[in-house]
Amino acid sequence: MHTAFFLLLGSSVARFLLRHPGEPRTPWIIALSITLALLYVLGPTTATAPAPARTPRHFTWLTLVVGTWVVLVVLAPSFAWCAVPLFYTALRTLPPRAAVLLVALLTAFVVAAQLKLSPEFDPNLLLAPPAVAALATAVFIHMERQTQAQRTLVDDLIRTRRELAATERREGTLAERQRLSMEIHDTLAQNLSSQQMLLQAAERTWDTDPGTARAHVRTATGIAARGLAEARRLVHDLAPVELADGVPLAEALRGLDAGPEVTVRFHLEGAPVPLPDRTQSALLRIAQGALANVREHSGARTAALTLSFLGDQVVLDVADDGRGFATDRAPAEDHPADRGHGLPAMRARVRQLGGTLTVESTPAEGTVLSAALPLAPTATTAPEPPR
Repeated sequence: MHTAFFLLLGSSVARFLLRHPGEPRTPWIIALSITLALLYVLGPTTATAPAPARTPRHFTWLTLVVGTWVVLVVLAPSFAWCAVPLFYTALRTLPPRAAVLLVALLTAFVVAAQLKLSPEFDPNLLLAPPAVAALATAVFIHMERQTQAQRTLVDDLIRTRRELAATERREGTLAERQRLSMEIHDTLAQNLSSQQMLLQAAERTWDTDPGTARAHVRTATGIAARGLAEARRLVHDLAPVELADGVPLAEALRGLDAGPEVTVRFHLEGAPVPLPDRTQSALLRIAQGALANVREHSGARTAALTLSFLGDQVVLDVADDGRGFATDRAPAEDHPADRGHGLPAMRARVRQLGGTLTVESTPAEGTVLSAALPLAPTATTAPEPPR
């Protein structure tokens, strides 16, 4: 439409200059044409704004464009066909009823201009402009309805996908809870119950039959050993799968992503040292939570993970180039419900390990999250013994 408008405006100027060379009104025609072109250049940034975002400035702009065009048509009726792109401009800018009314007025103006140019009455000049205007209006309204229907469908699909993902997460959480409860009941709870019965029996026979009592204690000790092994197995099963089979933390962080629309880069600084399992798990979970926030809330294109070994502490930095936020509006630690459980969960993990979590952000300049955990003095000399 923009290209068609400028082609029609240029052809109208050329036609006037060829048909009416040297007329006194020529400077006015050229000046008004340039003014109309400059005004119309503002159209893509104003008239195409969403309806709720339109301001009086948009309507003022449309009034100036239409008023300049009307003066041009009065001076030179050949400029009347520039009205066709203006139909769409009016339909984009005004509410539906006002837009249809303006299109009807522009059409009447076009008919009057064409009849003025014609040396004799031509029925086509009386019928063609209304037909073109009706067709343009019908096409635009149909396209708007289709666009609105597609937008509604896309919104429904996105909402349904989110609800489905939330349902799957809840079902997965419930299934995992049920599995763990059955595992604990069938192993640890049964072992503890057996130990209690054996120790109670040993207490009853301790004075009268020391040999039997000792046998009960030895049996209870064996059951406790098996229970300890089961507990360690459960803890191992709960560890992040990314760290399974001795995968280093740096490699696990390097394999993280934040979705197809975000490019994630990983940097390693300092000489890596063996870290306790709890520290590795906490840092990995913090990185995953931070990247989830980047994907869902920041609108970022790139994110950077930096793992730094600084001698007495290990630091994980997650930076993105998203929209950021005002830090004075960041959710308070005591009120996690204000924005969900992401940051409060990270703070809890870091606090349990004696570390600190800081968030630095500025609107439109991205966000940097930094988690610093202290290293035990022995962590730099020897790895944690295997379980």
